[in-house]
Amino acid sequence: MADRAAFARLYERTSAKLFGVCLRVLQDRTQAEEALQDTYVKLWNNAGSYRVNGYSPMTWLITMARNAAVDRRRRSDVGRAVQPIELDERLANPAPGPAEQAEARAEAAALALCMEELPPDRAEMVRRAYLEGATYAELSEASGVKLNTVRTWLRRSLMALRDCLSR
Repeated sequence: MADRAAFARLYERTSAKLFGVCLRVLQDRTQAEEALQDTYVKLWNNAGSYRVNGYSPMTWLITMARNAAVDRRRRSDVGRAVQPIELDERLANPAPGPAEQAEARAEAAALALCMEELPPDRAEMVRRAYLEGATYAELSEASGVKLNTVRTWLRRSLMALRDCLSR
């Protein structure tokens, strides 16, 4: 049974972060808003598919938002020039407190150390795919590596990062 009040609270607490993910990938406010809407519609319809598997619910939501943004980016005009946008001052800014900032710095430091354990080319692919929003096809073309190999490398790299971070 869908709980609208719980969904509203979830949206209130996560939408700014997920919008930032979509905006980083798409670099277009309108497209990012649409990708965010796609994410929440999919979440509403598939909330029961979340399974506890060692990842936080926020990681699951971020993955859904990133995938929605990448899908939207793939469907958009490849040749069109993307103009940088100015972030609206009215954009929600749920600034973390000192404890959250310290925790985030510690997590970032741990992730940086784990990224150093990856081969440099794989670490760069992870950065480009998950921080810059590059598609597998773009990574394949840029590196000269077959598409399925790129997918395998990214999957194995993420597994290695997960193992490293769990130590």
